Amino acid sequence: MAAALIVGAGDATGGAIAKAFAREGYTACVNRRARNADQLEALVQSIHAEGYAARAYPADARVEEEVVAMVDAIERDVGPIEVAVFNIGANVNFSILDMTSQVYRKVWEMAAFAGFLMGREAARRMVERQSGTIIFTGATASIRGGSGFSAFSSAKGALRMLAQSMARELGPKNI
Repeated sequence: MAAALIVGAGDATGGAIAKAFAREGYTACVNRRARNADQLEALVQSIHAEGYAARAYPADARVEEEVVAMVDAIERDVGPIEVAVFNIGANVNFSILDMTSQVYRKVWEMAAFAGFLMGREAARRMVERQSGTIIFTGATASIRGGSGFSAFSSAKGALRMLAQSMARELGPKNI
């Protein structure tokens, strides 16, 4: 069965994306951090209640080993990942004067670095098959930073540039 991986499958956009792909016949392979495993399982159960397939894959998308293991497990246990969606938000508001380097780094890891990890791992499998789709959800902040959103805006800008670079490299390879 074809798999759709949704990283950042939360209560709003990510959950809706997971349900939409499940309704189209994909097994929705949903991801959030392990500390949100209860919410992840609730999403899986709601998809099952509608009569569709879903599986939970709790992992920290900022940790390379966990992302690699998650993608390997999905490909082994469910099937080829045909669609990978990155939807981690990391939308925080801090004055630049009060922001700590720890907050800035964490937002960047969540919104940009984790996108790189998921995108790279999905692309590695998709290129072998010469097919697949990788989607990164965006935000207006990626092109227009707002007051108090310096960490979020810069991270989403980085994610936008990653998506553009990947599209130019992988598009000719049918990804």
